[in-house]
Parts: sequence; structure tokens; C-alpha cells
Amino acid sequence: MSRCSYQVSLSFSCKDTGRTFTDHLYAALVRAGIHTFRADDELEGEEDTESKFQQATEESRISIIIFSKDYASLERCLGELLIILECRKTVGHKVLPIYYKVDPSEVGKRTGSFAEAFATHEEKFMAATDERKKEWMEKVERWRTALREVAKLRGMVLQNQADGHESKFIQEIVDEVWNKLNCRGLSITQYQIGIDSRIESINFWLQGGATDVGIAVISGIGGIGKTTIAKTVYNLNFDRFERTSFLSNIRETSKQYNGLVRLQEQLLSDILKGRKQKICSVDEGIIKIKNAVSCKRVLVVLDDVDQLDQLDAVLGLRDWFYPGSKVIITTQYEQLLKSYKVDETFKVKELDDNESLQLFSWHAFGQGHPVEGFMEYSKSVLQHCRGLPFALQLLGSSLRNRSLKEWETALEKMEAITGNQILQKLAISFMSLQDDHDKKLFLHIASFFVGMEKEFVVKVLDECDFYTRVGIENLMDRGLLTIGEGNKLIMHQFLRDMARRIIHQESPDEPGKRSILWDHEDSFHVLSSNTGTERVQGLILNVHLLMKDKSPMTDFNVSHAKRQPLQDTEDGSILPWQANSWKRRRLGLFTWQSITTALTNLLPMPKEVKFKTDAFSMMHKLRLLQLNYVQLCGSYEKFPKKLRWLCWCGFPLKSLPSNLPLESLVALDLRHSILEQVWKGTKVLRMLKFLNLSYCHGLIRTPDFSGLPSLERLLLKDCTSLVKVHQSIGDLEKLVLLNLKGCKNLRKMPRKIGQLKSLEKLILSGCSNLEMLPMELEKLKHLTVQHAYRTAKSQSRFIAGMSDSWPKILWSWQSKPSKNLEPSSAFLPRTLLKLSLRDCNLSDDAIPWNLSDLSLLLELDLSQNPISSLPESIRGLTMLKSLWLDACTRLQSLPELPSSLKELVARDCISLERMKIPPSLLKSLDVIDLTGCDKLVKVDGLFQLEPVGSFHPEIINNLGLHDLESIGDIEIELCNNLTFTRKKGPLQGLCEFGIFSTFIPGSNIPAWFNNKSLGSSLFFIVPSIPNLEIRGLNVCIVYVCSDSHKDGNLHDFCIKISNKTKALEWTYSPTFHGNEEMIWLSHWNVRYQFKAGDEVCVSVVVGVGFQVKECGTNFVYEQEETCSRSNSAKESVTDGDLSEYQKTQGVYLLCHYN
Repeated sequence: MSRCSYQVSLSFSCKDTGRTFTDHLYAALVRAGIHTFRADDELEGEEDTESKFQQATEESRISIIIFSKDYASLERCLGELLIILECRKTVGHKVLPIYYKVDPSEVGKRTGSFAEAFATHEEKFMAATDERKKEWMEKVERWRTALREVAKLRGMVLQNQADGHESKFIQEIVDEVWNKLNCRGLSITQYQIGIDSRIESINFWLQGGATDVGIAVISGIGGIGKTTIAKTVYNLNFDRFERTSFLSNIRETSKQYNGLVRLQEQLLSDILKGRKQKICSVDEGIIKIKNAVSCKRVLVVLDDVDQLDQLDAVLGLRDWFYPGSKVIITTQYEQLLKSYKVDETFKVKELDDNESLQLFSWHAFGQGHPVEGFMEYSKSVLQHCRGLPFALQLLGSSLRNRSLKEWETALEKMEAITGNQILQKLAISFMSLQDDHDKKLFLHIASFFVGMEKEFVVKVLDECDFYTRVGIENLMDRGLLTIGEGNKLIMHQFLRDMARRIIHQESPDEPGKRSILWDHEDSFHVLSSNTGTERVQGLILNVHLLMKDKSPMTDFNVSHAKRQPLQDTEDGSILPWQANSWKRRRLGLFTWQSITTALTNLLPMPKEVKFKTDAFSMMHKLRLLQLNYVQLCGSYEKFPKKLRWLCWCGFPLKSLPSNLPLESLVALDLRHSILEQVWKGTKVLRMLKFLNLSYCHGLIRTPDFSGLPSLERLLLKDCTSLVKVHQSIGDLEKLVLLNLKGCKNLRKMPRKIGQLKSLEKLILSGCSNLEMLPMELEKLKHLTVQHAYRTAKSQSRFIAGMSDSWPKILWSWQSKPSKNLEPSSAFLPRTLLKLSLRDCNLSDDAIPWNLSDLSLLLELDLSQNPISSLPESIRGLTMLKSLWLDACTRLQSLPELPSSLKELVARDCISLERMKIPPSLLKSLDVIDLTGCDKLVKVDGLFQLEPVGSFHPEIINNLGLHDLESIGDIEIELCNNLTFTRKKGPLQGLCEFGIFSTFIPGSNIPAWFNNKSLGSSLFFIVPSIPNLEIRGLNVCIVYVCSDSHKDGNLHDFCIKISNKTKALEWTYSPTFHGNEEMIWLSHWNVRYQFKAGDEVCVSVVVGVGFQVKECGTNFVYEQEETCSRSNSAKESVTDGDLSEYQKTQGVYLLCHYN
């Protein structure tokens, strides 16, 4: 697919906004990694300005029109508007109108300044001659029509958005463009003060053109802006590499269980274009990474590295990487990398006084300088921030919209803190919160909920008497909290440390009198000494994090320990990621946390680590309790009665005590416990919304759910002994998520599951013995996601029928072959949005023909099934966006796919030979990945590869290959640029774009080519031959590939033919190419595109390791090309229609794989 020269073009009035609003918008777009065209001021009067703008617009994907008061007065702007709307009509170009200090009605109805502008234009044509007057009238009418048309499009109005703040408005525009482009870039902070000077040298290093592997370090103290700089550099350069990966927050991620493995999986997924990799150990991941980075030029950014084992696991050795690859590491510990051969170290400097004032002012005043009367106060704040961007941002946000008196108070508090104690000074932002409610909310989130899903946090803390949603908005407004990917709460490490310091100061010497016990050692002390008080509202204790100090475990070998994840991420679970465990100890490549998880199944809990339940008797206000791998003894009669969240991973009993007060719980998390029965009989927990029993390997049956009317999420992941789900599950009217993944002994589901009227997501992956699902599933009208990965050991059979129309899939799970096993029934609702049937052993007759009844389906995953084809009805899935067919090793063909498709992934379909992809679909696809489909030789509508002998002799004769027998049984190796595979066999012919090509061994241009030239280009004038009409052009290229590059795939390999006289240009990059010293012969069915006297240039572009030795051409004339109409299909797969590949007028890029 073609690549645009620009992603965005700007149309604006230089006089009005060129050096102000538009200039800031342009800079913001560029920093976000969006390639943007903006006409330079000096082009304003040049004659070719319009042609340059037209070319840039046609080559970009989005045009931003900035309507300002002066826009309509300029003929140039109105001319650009016509060009933009024409592109919108002809090529689907996207248009985003921006209304800067004007109203959309002024534009559409031409009132205000737009009326004045048109009055001026009308005066011009009234004064023109009669001949010119008509031309002027037509032009002005076209402008009027264009303004009416563009005013109907959805735009963005400064007055109506971002409270009129230009800086916020610009960020919203960037976000909107980002969404329209679906960029691979990273989101960066809003105000990028001083960033350009700090990235200049890094960009110069990255773009220097060196072919060796490069490693650079960005170093500096915390909060100095290392991550922001790395993201900006990444955004500006990711499209210069074949694959890219940005691994953020490595320090925190590696502290989580299996953190290094998860980082390895992300890196591999990025490098392998989204293909998920399952890794069981760090060592396995290292081997896979080595293989992945060795064959592609990659850009890898490792953000916030603080341990060598992180580099060992993710980076490996420099020699692994493909030449030209670059690695960027951000770290506070520059000395850490002494053992690595680092090429460049970029130390980030603090902001200077002017930069600091600008950044602070944007956050405090919403503009680049202080408002009147606040300059001296602002300078005083800057002295305390010492050029640290994070501190400037935080304190600026905390003082926004404050009175002078409040500023004076804040400064007095800062002055009282001696030295550069940044944490204490940042606490001023905390004190700026208007009421105790937001302060307490901040401390609770910092202690318990960083990294957790916002909606879960809201529902838990709402029951703790917080107005959580409003409070979170207030914290975000003050810069104390942000929302990250997956709607998770993100907080800077400085702020979390500050929160802990504030909590510590509540009672420095007596931890039991603090509101939150977040430190494990303090919690241990309070429970051991029974010194807890009614002031305690939250407590965290993980005994395993203390075990190293209390037992000789340092030399414990964990290489064979059974490790299981402490975090569920794929199903939107409610689980914390142990962000509060700040005192971690490391052992080799594993965090102590991961070791203690392994110990769960290997070592008994030491008897001395046991607490009395009476230790909680005075904690009447306790709401949030996290007791991981803790043993309690005694009666629970005096246990806190107002608990809202109880997280007790590794619960040590086989059943919950009957007198354990759970009635007020909103969330109950008992993962990795030895439970066999959760509770006896019916337990009435009316407030419980979240229940997680995952990894309870001894759990045989679920509890009675009839007393849980509010339950929304039920997680039973990897409960490997579970054989029965209680019938009362049908009573859970509010249940949204049910995760039974990995419950391999579960055989049946209760029929009452059909009563779960709110269920949206059902996960059954790995339920390998599930025999049937009840027909009542048809009633689940809100079910939008269903995963059934590995749901049967034999065949999962779909049978259509038993209904007038098909939501109605009869879905049979068979645990093992049976002679008389009757198929069971299961219906999929019409409302289904996502369906995963990965590795369900489906064959062709198991897939229904009437797929189109799932008319709302957006994602379909049929990977790893033994299917040989898909039904034609798949094109009836008119909403389908993503189709995955990975490793369907028996798949031989694909029918025409829905035109709505944006992502097609069919890797390692080793039997796939033929598929249908119209050029229009290929153009609209954002992702097409056919890696490893080494037998793919035909895509209807795109290309066809077959032995040369099977083509009509006339086609062969056109190239002068009159005697194929003389070539003999020679075999050649062809590389497939679409599938990244190589194929060895007899001489092949390739048809695509009306071009026939073949590759044969050789080192010289054949004698019948009358135009020849050494090197990679050739220029000639078309000769005049009376009574003969040109029908085709033959091109011959002789090239050689160096041995060191024969194993690589070639991306830059194309012929460019330019008819200079007619301003026509074709650039052709073949889907296949030979991988030796070869002659590339191609016949171009150009027909009437060349006439005598035309000036023609033929040039060849090849990639690294390839050298063009010689090129030549000759024309085929009418009587020479006598191929009959019946053979025309053999000549042109696309029947000569190249409109889908037209870049600009007369310019075509003929390529299927880029």
C-alpha cells in the first residue's frame, strides 16, 4: 500500500494566524509525530504555491482548514478550499474544519467578516472586463458553494471547546487528528516547553544514517522529562524503522509478578506486528527476542530502567540486532550501564529560567506568561522548583485560579522548607486541594489503587463515603492524577512518595494511629503488638515480602518453582498490581514478589507469622484491607464490620469462617487460596459487586450466588478442579463479566445462564472438557464478547438450524469422541460484537454458512483451527473490522471479505494458496499480515504467480522468450514480499497491474533490447515508426544480490517509468523478486500511453545489498502483440484499472505489500 508524503496539510491565513495559533498547532502536530505540510510564508507570492499545496494535499490523509476572520479575503485560501473538497470527493480525503474566533454560521451563511470578504471579491469582478467577468462570477460561486459544503462537516470551535483556552484547544485538535489517523505514536504531555533543543542531538544521532547498531542513554533525575523526551523522539522517528517498540515504566512493571516476561511479550508483540507470544520463562523470552530482532531494522525504547537484569532480559546483546537498529534507554542511574557499550549519553538538563516561567505559566494561567500582578510570585515559585518540569507542572496546576492571598500562603509554606526537599515542596499542591474530601481521596488512591481500573475504584470508594468520580476529576485538574491506557489510574512516583510521607507524618512514632498502614513492616508491627486504633481506615500486609528478613531463603532455588500470575489483565479484572509494595528486594532475574508466589505451593507458612483476630478489634473504621498470605487465628466476632474491599490472596483455610463479617463488602478477592468451598449454604452479601476466586485450584464447586444480587464481575480463572457452577448463577441479573478460563474439569453449564440478561463478556477459553452450552444462551441479548479458546479436545461443531433465522448456532463441545454423542445446542445472540473461537478444533462443516446473521460482529478470531475455507457468507458481516486466522494450517483459500475490514491477520497459514482482496479493500486495510503463508500464489484482483509454461505463448513471446525449452529444468528462488517467505521451483511468471514479469538467471541484457544502459537508469525518446502502434513496453533489469543479504526480504525494489512529455509516472514494486544474480524481465501493457517523440526515463531502486548492473527497454508494436481477447485475462490481473493506486494526477504507485 502507498505511503503518504504527509499525514496532514494545513490551510490557513498567514496574515491572521500564521505566526500565532497556526504556528503553535503546527508545532504540536509535529511533536506528536504527525507529518504536517504548512506552506512557508515566502511561498505566498510564488506562482507554484497552488501546485505545491495541491500535491501536498493529495499526498496527505487529512486537511485541517483554520477558518479565521481574514480567511475568506484571500483568494489563495479559497483556492485551497476548492482543492481540499475535490480531494474529499475523489479520494475520500478527510477534512477537519477549525473555527478560530469565528462561528460556523459565519462561514456557511457568509456573514460578518466572510460577508465583507465576498463583497470585496464581487467588486473585483464588477470592475473586470466582460470576458473576465463571467470567469470571476463562476469562481466566486464555486467559493460560496464550497463554504456552504464545508460548514456542514463536523468541526471544532474554539469558543465551544476547552473553555476557550487556545493551548487546550490545540491539544484537543491533535487528539482528534490522532484518532483519525490511528497513529502508532505515543501520547505526550500538553505543553512541550524546551523540548526542541533537548531532542535535537538525539534526532541527529537517530537520523545520521549509520548502518551499525546504536545504543543511546537518556539520563537525568526523576521528573526531569526523560520519558517525555523519549516519547517525542519516538514519535518523530518510528516510521523510519521496519518495527518499533516502546516499553514504558520498566521499573514498576518488572516489580510485578512475571514482570520481565510480560515486558518480553510486549516487545515481541510489537516487533512481530501484534502477534502475541506466550513465554513461560525469561530464558525462553531471551531466545525469542534474539530471533525477532535479528532480521528487521528496529527502534526499541526502554523507559525507566533501574536494574541490569531488565536489560539482560529485554535488550540482550548488541550483536543480536539487525544492522541499522537503534536502542534508547532512559534511566536515573547512568552508571548502571557501564557494562554495556553505549554509543551516546544524553544528559537532560533542567529548564532555564525563561523555559521554567513559560511551563509554569501555561499550567498556572493557561498562557505562556504570568497574568498581571503575579510575576514576582511566579518567580518565587520557580526558585523552589529548580527547573524540574514535573514540579513546575504540579505546582502550577495547584495554584491555577487561586487568589493572591492563597499564593502568598503557599509561598510561605515553601519558604519554611529549607534546602531542595522537593517532596515536601510538592506537598504544597496537596495542600491546595480545597477540602479534606479530595485530600483523603488522594491518599487512598496513592496507597491502594494506582494502576487499577477507574470504574472499579469508583465503585469501591463510593461505598467508603467518597464522591469518587468528582474527586478524581479534581485531582486530575491539579495534576495529581492521570488516566492511562485501559482507563487505569496513573500517579507519578514523586506523588506516591509524597502521599506516604504525609500519612507517616500523621503519627511518626505510632503507626497504629495513622489513617492508612501502607508499609508492610508497620502493618506487621501493629498487628503483632495489637496497637491498631479506630483511626485506621486501610491496611496492607504481604507476609511474603517480609519473609526474607525472617528466614534463610536468600539462596532458595526458584528455577523449578510453579509460578502463576498475580494479575489478571485480559478480562478487565479488579486486581491490584502491588503498586504499594515499594520496599522490594531482588534476587537475580526475579523480584522477591515472584519468588514468594512460587513459595505458595512449595513451603508452609512459618508458624510464627500468625496474628490474632483481636488485633483488628479496635479498627472500627477499617474499610480497605489487603492481607496477602497472612494467617489469622481466633474468633471473627470483633472483626471490622464495615469492610468494603477485602483482598486476601493465599487465604489459608478451606472455607471462609461463618462469622467473618462480609456483609458490607463491595469487592472480595481470594485468588491463590486453598479454598475447597467458599461458604456453606447461602450468604447474603447485598453490596458485593466483584468476586475473584481465580487460581483456587482446590475449589470443586462455586458457592450459592442467590444472596449476591449486585454482583457484576465473577472471576473463576484457572480453577482447575471446578466441576460445577451453581444453578443460582442465573439469579445474577447485574453480572457483566463471567471468566471461566482454564477450568479444564468443568463439563456443564447450568441452563439458568440464559437468565444473565446483563452479561456482556463470557470467557470459556481452555475449558477443554466442556461438553455443552445450554440453548438458553440465545437469550443473552447484551453478550458482546465471547472467548472459547481451546474449548474442546475434539471437534466444536456448529449446526445451523432449529430456528427461522440464525442467531442460532448449535454449538457442540465434545470432550472426547463418542459413537452416539448427540450434539448439544448453544445459541449466539445477534448482538455479539466479538467472538473468539481460537483453537477449538473447528473444521469446515462446523462453521455455519449463514454467518451474516451476526450482523453487528466487529471482531472474529478463528485462529489455529483445521479449516480449509470460509463460507462465502462471511462477506455479509458488514460491520466486521478484524479477522484473525493465525496458524490455520489447512486453510487453502479465502473468499471475498467484507469491505468494512480494517485488520486481516492470517500468519503461518502454510496451505493458503488463493484469496480474494479487491484493490479497494487492500487500500482501506490498516493491517494485513500474511507472514509465513509460503504457498500463496494468487490473490484474485491483485496478482497471480504460476509456472511460465502455463501462460499463453504470445505473452512469453512478447518478452522474447521464444524457446523456453532451452532454459531447461532450472530452479530459481523467489522471495515473497507480502508473506516474507521464499519459494524455490521452476521458472515462474507473475501477473499484476497489467504487468507480466519473470526472473531468470543471467548477467547480460538480451540482444533484442535496443535501448541499453549501464547502471540503474535509462533515458530515451520514443522513436517514430510509420503505421505501427505501440501496444507494450518491455523492461529488462540485470542485478546481483550480495551473499550477506540473500536471507533478507527486500522492500525497496522497484522500477519507475516516467513519460516526461505526458507527465505520467508509474512506480512498480513486484510482490515477488528473485534472490540471486538475475535478469528481471517485465512486459508492461501500457497500450496508448506512449507516442513518438515522448521523452521517457526508466530508473530502478533497490535495497541494501543489491546492485543494478544494467537496464534496457524495447517496445512491442501492434502486429507483434497478437494475443487474442480470450487470453487477455492472462495478461492483466487487474484489467488495467489502476485508479486505486493513483497518488496524484498521472502518478501511480503499484505495490501490494508496502
